[in-house]
Amino acid sequence: MQKNNIQLINITSFQDDLIQWFEAEKRDLPWREDQDPYKVWVSEIMLQQTRVDTVIPYFNRFIESFPTLHHLAEAGEEEILKAWEGLGYYSRVRNLQSAVREVKASYNGVVPNSPEEIISLKGVGPYTAGAILSIAYGIPEPAVDGNVMRVLSRILLIKEDIAKPKTRKIFEDAVRALISHENPSSFNQALMELGALICTPTSPSCMLCPVNEHCVAFAEGVQKELPVKIKVTKVKKVKLISAIIKNNKGEILVQKRPDQGLLAGLWEFPSFSFDDKKTATKDMYEDAFAITFNSRVQLQASRFAEIPHVFSHLKWSIDAYEGMIFDEISEEILNSQRLRWVSEKEMKQLAFPVPYQKMFTEYRS
Repeated sequence: MQKNNIQLINITSFQDDLIQWFEAEKRDLPWREDQDPYKVWVSEIMLQQTRVDTVIPYFNRFIESFPTLHHLAEAGEEEILKAWEGLGYYSRVRNLQSAVREVKASYNGVVPNSPEEIISLKGVGPYTAGAILSIAYGIPEPAVDGNVMRVLSRILLIKEDIAKPKTRKIFEDAVRALISHENPSSFNQALMELGALICTPTSPSCMLCPVNEHCVAFAEGVQKELPVKIKVTKVKKVKLISAIIKNNKGEILVQKRPDQGLLAGLWEFPSFSFDDKKTATKDMYEDAFAITFNSRVQLQASRFAEIPHVFSHLKWSIDAYEGMIFDEISEEILNSQRLRWVSEKEMKQLAFPVPYQKMFTEYRS
């Protein structure tokens, strides 16, 4: 970062303009009702990779189910996964619960207020630590996320690639130089809010910006060229066939995913992946099912839905069928393959990834 760009900023005036705008225009969000560090923590974990509008109902339901840190620490895994169902990136809630249990055991249930202690907790990185410390405890620590990097890249004309991990240090140093020590909570939230509402990625509303007179990029007319982000993510395509399989009792066969990896520990309908270059058929699924589970199924003649779903690094396409089973699956195979026969009512207690929720909705309609 060019030091003279910091020197171009009247820091006190910048702080005042930013915080006054935030206090007047901030959105009414449920985690802003108080400065409870537990609620701030939950909201920040939910907001990673997820839009604010999506998070609001999840946050309200989650806090209703687990109103305190102690409630979350004592909850069962199936219960927390169900509460998180649909938010994705399920390792977030597992790490959150592990960290909450550590807080209960090591800090008498009080979220620590020192940078060294809080960042040692599982799943708590520099951003989350800075957010909790500044918002809940009023400690002037930087909380640098994508919104903050975008805002400050324009304010200070920072041209380093924000996709590079080492660039974060530049922005953390910038926040430390600019942050209000009297009101770090509002300052950090204001930077985030500005990035979300005004200083947006493609069409920043510069004429409405409360700090446009402090913005070097705006003065030079290059705000739309920032931030610089060069990283390109390759998306792998995965073709799946999945089936809703019933027995003669009307129960549905579900399978629990492995405890590690993508969508760990969630439930799905038995699925098999096939080479995307080949045309997978229901016969291929039936053969794979017979080999894997030592039982025969018969699928309907044609699929009832095609379910696309995009992850950050994967693109799934699920051909969805329904079918009936002919042979009983042994208890040994049910246990070893993490299979379970459930009623539709029992399914409601299990956490399913979004693509399989979509699949079941299509099936019922």
